[in-house]
Amino acid sequence: MIGAGWLAATVALYAAAAALHRRAPVALLSPLLTVPAALAAALLAGRVPYRAYMGGGRWLADLLGPTTVAFAVPLWRSRDLLRRHARELSAGLLAGCAVAVGSSVELARMAGLDGLLVASLAPRSITTPLAMEVATRLGGSPALAAVFVIATALVGLVLGDLGIRHLPLRSPLARGALLGMGAHGAGTAQALALGPVEGAIAGLTMISAGLLVIAAVPAIRLLIHA
Repeated sequence: MIGAGWLAATVALYAAAAALHRRAPVALLSPLLTVPAALAAALLAGRVPYRAYMGGGRWLADLLGPTTVAFAVPLWRSRDLLRRHARELSAGLLAGCAVAVGSSVELARMAGLDGLLVASLAPRSITTPLAMEVATRLGGSPALAAVFVIATALVGLVLGDLGIRHLPLRSPLARGALLGMGAHGAGTAQALALGPVEGAIAGLTMISAGLLVIAAVPAIRLLIHA
């Protein structure tokens, strides 16, 4: 019953935060920022253990996989556009993944973090279900990887919003790729609000980046232990 109550509270908080964000579409008011902050404050104030919360929250976590698969719908609708720009998108994707993983590993090393944290940080720039799998294969912690992914998405949302507002990114491909690579599923949801093309490109970038990083696990393992 406690888990079910927290599940209902999470859904209600998200609905209220989403309504607020529609009225004031500012990145700092994104439900992905406000809802976790409100829930964390409530859990700490009530001294509720994380496991008690996840008694109901796990149902939302289980929806991550189907939600990721659902992003294939806008991809299929924009398949002709994707084919026309396959070369540019592939180049950007390769560069984005290389910079994201390489910078994560090298900065973690420079900070003197241990191997578990380095392996958990490496996949921070791909969507949560795939990042957890990559972290496991690298010898990291799936739970820590999920935290790093969420933190990256939140920062990516804020910086992506600023970039779209202040940089000359007029192409929907550029806007979608920026949000999909920088903020994963949260960025893709934001991109869908901008337009169907932005959403399709963001979804393609997010999914392709995840698959590319999974395929590169042996190379990432060598990089970590070099």
